[in-house]
Order: sequence, then C-alpha cells, then structure tokens
Amino acid sequence: MSIGYRFAEYIPPQDDKQGFESLLKIFLQLVMITSGDVAEALSWLSSLDKQYGLTGDDYGIGDFIEDLKKKGYIDENPQEEGVLKLTAKSEQNIRKSALEEIFGKLKKGGKGSHATPQTGIGDETSTDRREYRFGDALEQISMTDSIRNAQINHGLSDFRLTEQDLEITETEHKTQSSTVLMIDISHSMILYGEDRITPAKKVAMALAELVKQKYPKDTLDVIVFGNDAWQIEIKDLPYLEVGPYHTNTVAGLELAMDILRKRKTPNKQIFMITDGKPTCLKEGVHYYKNSFGLDRKVVNKTLNLAAQCRRIKIPITTFMIASDPYLQQFVDEFTKVNNGQAYYSSLKGLGHLVFRDYGRNRKKSF
Repeated sequence: MSIGYRFAEYIPPQDDKQGFESLLKIFLQLVMITSGDVAEALSWLSSLDKQYGLTGDDYGIGDFIEDLKKKGYIDENPQEEGVLKLTAKSEQNIRKSALEEIFGKLKKGGKGSHATPQTGIGDETSTDRREYRFGDALEQISMTDSIRNAQINHGLSDFRLTEQDLEITETEHKTQSSTVLMIDISHSMILYGEDRITPAKKVAMALAELVKQKYPKDTLDVIVFGNDAWQIEIKDLPYLEVGPYHTNTVAGLELAMDILRKRKTPNKQIFMITDGKPTCLKEGVHYYKNSFGLDRKVVNKTLNLAAQCRRIKIPITTFMIASDPYLQQFVDEFTKVNNGQAYYSSLKGLGHLVFRDYGRNRKKSF
C-alpha cells in the first residue's frame, strides 16, 4: 500500500480582527507621519478602525491604548498633564520597523565595517586564493588547498608539503566610515500634495538602525537644512517636521563639513536627500533668498563648497527626489565638481538606493 499526499487549496483562518501587535505596526506608522503627535495618531487609528473594522468586541482601541501604556510605548508628558508622548522604546521600534520595511531583516555583522578593494592581512576572509609569501600569517593558509597541491606536485607515494605547495586565503581589510546625512526640510517637501518628508525620515531611521546593527564602529550624524542648518539626535527623527523654509544647502554643507572634520575615521562622506535647488544664503543676520530659477549667487557658493569637499576627500552622494530637467542639470554640475554620485529617485526606491550606496565599498586611505 502506497502512502501519498493529497493537496488542496489552503484557506487561512478567518481572523479579521487585529490584536496588539498588528495595531502597534499601524500605530507606529501613523505616529511617524504625525511627527510624534500621539493623540493625532490615535485619532487616525480610531478612524481607520471605524472604516475598516480593525478591532472587535473582545479587544478595542481603548484596550490597545492601555496596553501601549503598560508595555512602555507611550507615557504621560510630565510637563503637560493628560498629554501622551512616545517613549524611547517606541522610538527604537519605529527605527526597527523602518529598517525592516526598507532594507529587510538584516543580521548583525561582526567586527569591522566596510570591505575595501585591498587584500592582505585583514579582518574577513574572501574567496580569493594565492601562493604563500613570506610574512603571511599561519591562519591564512588554506590547508585543504595546500594538501591538494602537494598531492598533485609530489604524488601520494612521496607525499610532502613544501612552501611552494602552500595556498593562502586572501582577507579583506575593514575600515570605519563617518557619514553625515543631510535632510531637506524646506516647504517643498510637502508641496504639491506629496509627502516627501516621511519617506526621508524612514530612510534616516533605517540607516541609523543599520549602522547600529551591522556597522557599530561607524558614526552617523543627521542634520536638517531649511533657512538654516542644525544637527538633530537620532531619537528625534520621528518628530521631524517641514517648516516654512527656503533651501540653504550651503549652511547644510558647512555644518556637515564641520562635523566630519572632528571625526578621526579614514573615510568620510555626505548623503544629501533633497527635492529642490538651493534658494537661500545667510549673510550676517540677514537671509538672501530667491526661489525663482537657479540664482548664480547661491549656486556658485554651493558649487564652491562641493569643490572644497572634494579637496578634503569628502564625497557627496545626492539623492534628488525630483525630476525637473533644470534641477538635474544643477545636480549634474554639483556632482561633477565634487566627483561624487547622484541618484534621481522616486520616493519608493529611495531607501534601497541609500542602503546600496552605504554598503558599497568607498574610497579608502591607509
């Protein structure tokens, strides 16, 4: 009697009412879109529940709010009675959620950080092999390949292992990298009915979590630029909002360069996420602004800074989330002057491009 299998269509269990974990994912997305406004996010969640029936008779939004408090995701603001605020646990979960959404689940890496094109006595083995040279470490010897060479060279009847039989497994050097991520928070990031700031925040949070998990020896600093530029903490990213600002790219680049000058790592770089052209300069206490076309006064100073970054070996990667031809022309010129890279990205593909460029091997100095 033969034993076989009978296949039928799989019908998943009907469970259309969501519990805490499912609601938490939606809540964390909403709280990021509302720039950390817990009350507004819960209001949106209630509206979604009413429209799509997210909860049931056994577990409602009120239960979910109580669980958020009990599990340490939200707390009452001590400065404002009755006002709820996010906790550090929520901020970390938002970063993890962004990382999983954009980059997939990544395993934590080991020592070191980014691979370089150079080989030798390094941190991580590669698939390359070569002959033994004086000074090679014993642990680099590939015993399996070396014994095979000895058998081929001398035969089994007269087996011996000589220096000429030894084969070495190459290793790749690892290095540390310091990155400044510049995020444009000018008014155009929410104009034309398109929310561009939320994807930018997601990318920043995902990149921060990636660095923490996979490249713990690297540094990542985040700055925002509008009329001015200032540095923000990673934990403050969910609360980031667009302001009624012009685009002072010069201020952003100057601050990024100041930060990187203080870093002692051999490799430094700037990532810039923007959707527009530079339109603003600060001259003393006054602002020079011109949103009409490409103002040469503003553009030339921006290009001068790009050239300065090139001279001190700081490449700039520009992620332009706009496709206007005259903007592309400016970015092309900016990239050529810096000898950096530029991507013209949709919001959907932004995260993958940032990850690919960050993980890619960059120029090194040894």
